[in-house]
Amino acid sequence: MFRRKKKQEAAAAVEPVSGAETPAEDARPEAAAAGESATSPIVAEESAAVEDAPMAAAEAATEAGAAEPGAAGKTSSRRGNRVQKVGIVSSDKMQKTVVVRVDRLVLHRKYRRYVRRTSKFMAHDDLGSTTGDRVRIVETRPLSAHKRWRVVEIVQKAAK
Repeated sequence: MFRRKKKQEAAAAVEPVSGAETPAEDARPEAAAAGESATSPIVAEESAAVEDAPMAAAEAATEAGAAEPGAAGKTSSRRGNRVQKVGIVSSDKMQKTVVVRVDRLVLHRKYRRYVRRTSKFMAHDDLGSTTGDRVRIVETRPLSAHKRWRVVEIVQKAAK
């Protein structure tokens, strides 16, 4: 990739401009090859600082604890969109872990009919869901050898 100029090199590269732009700035082959604009390095640094300002403000707000404690269900802009799936709990025999069965319909290539495919995910459960509950799970960091999902909400309780 391209390397950024250090502050000392940037200060040395700035030439005094009198009135209009000189044709020497436009004729720099290294600027055209590197994709740099015709603006001065000082202006480029200021625009880079302006672009980084919203991210710095978001980081400062996160460090200051400005996030609401009830905003656990909402994703922040730093985490991106995490995959969510809705499935039925098929086993709750472990402590704080449930097995969630997620069904999906796939079009069969030869017969042109929809076929039900089932995937089973192990998910961390602090909410206390039981067998038969319809739950929403969300992707998370690896919690154990097989757990990479977390139960976010119980959509529908099982009929007893």
